[in-house]
Amino acid sequence: MEPSDKSNGYEEVAQLFMCERDSLIGVSTVRQWSRTLVWGSSILDLGCGHGVPISQALIEDGFTVYGVDASASLLESFRKRFPNAHAECSAFEDSTFFRRTFDAVVAVGLMFLLHPDVQCLLICKVKQALNSNGQFLFTSPKEKCIWQDILTHRESISLGAQRYREVLQSEGLILVGEMSDEGNNHYYSVRKP
Repeated sequence: MEPSDKSNGYEEVAQLFMCERDSLIGVSTVRQWSRTLVWGSSILDLGCGHGVPISQALIEDGFTVYGVDASASLLESFRKRFPNAHAECSAFEDSTFFRRTFDAVVAVGLMFLLHPDVQCLLICKVKQALNSNGQFLFTSPKEKCIWQDILTHRESISLGAQRYREVLQSEGLILVGEMSDEGNNHYYSVRKP
């Protein structure tokens, strides 16, 4: 694993990823979650990629989206698709998150790409970036497991539902629900009191 590659291998496979990810898997789940938010709410999309389908659905539904992704190629495509959205080419660890807070944060397909310590850092940074009563939605398998990412062939790690609950609780965040989408991706819905 190349430590200097903050995109976790996705810059190298950006074109393939854009072809593979242009599906609607996860859109109905994210839209169901976003119904708890006020129209026009600010949403930070961590690991936004090229914005399809998650950012696209949120923008279509009237939310103000701020995208952060470490892949320059994916973010360039995001900017072309959504010229009015805010975008930053950065790893979340290095990002200042536009020097503001948000009503919600989504991290679909990002958490498990990160080392376990970095996953905990992400949860801590998200807590700091959320307004009171802010919502956080992220994906990672319910089971504690390690596997090889299909596109990058790098190691992916799920801490498992129990460990995510413990980390969220230690940060003062409330796990309000879990759900799965049509692609069997597991979602954690979290609220900051």
